[in-house]
Amino acid sequence: MSFLNGLQGLNLFLRFILEVCALIVAGYWGVKTGNSVLMKVIFGIGAPLGIAVVWGTMGSPKAIIQLPATVHLILEIFVFGLPIVLLLFAGKVGLAWIYGITLIINKTFMYMWNQ
Repeated sequence: MSFLNGLQGLNLFLRFILEVCALIVAGYWGVKTGNSVLMKVIFGIGAPLGIAVVWGTMGSPKAIIQLPATVHLILEIFVFGLPIVLLLFAGKVGLAWIYGITLIINKTFMYMWNQ
């Protein structure tokens, strides 16, 4: 295994971590946004579940529905950009910056390495 292959594998692992973080952020936002216990539970479970279903069926590498490249990019921007917006709404500006910068670095390498 070459050094470049190792970096590419690490970049794919980072992508997975960003996907998991997107779900965690959506759940955190849902709990923080809900006005009652019931709404906190509905938003806290519903937001990440909705993202997971959409990404899993249409965006992930093994998705059931394969989208055209342009539509896939739009979905990708939405799924991976939404946590930035949700973190900002939750008042977590520093985390939004960290997630956003990490996302840009990851996507840049994914593009360069055709991942």
